[in-house]
Amino acid sequence: MLVDPNAPFFRPLWVRVLCVVLPLGWAGVEMANDSPFWAVLFGAAGIYLGYELFIRRKGG
Repeated sequence: MLVDPNAPFFRPLWVRVLCVVLPLGWAGVEMANDSPFWAVLFGAAGIYLGYELFIRRKGG
């Protein structure tokens, strides 16, 4: 596990949303700049964070 979804840092919803949206948005920027390698890398990071912070997270 690369990120602890139950760490106090990730308690606020806006922090979790921002941690998912920023890499996914940057993946779009990289795709628009014809850099598919970086787009896939950032897209995978955003998907991973979304899974960890919203699906695997325990508690409110």
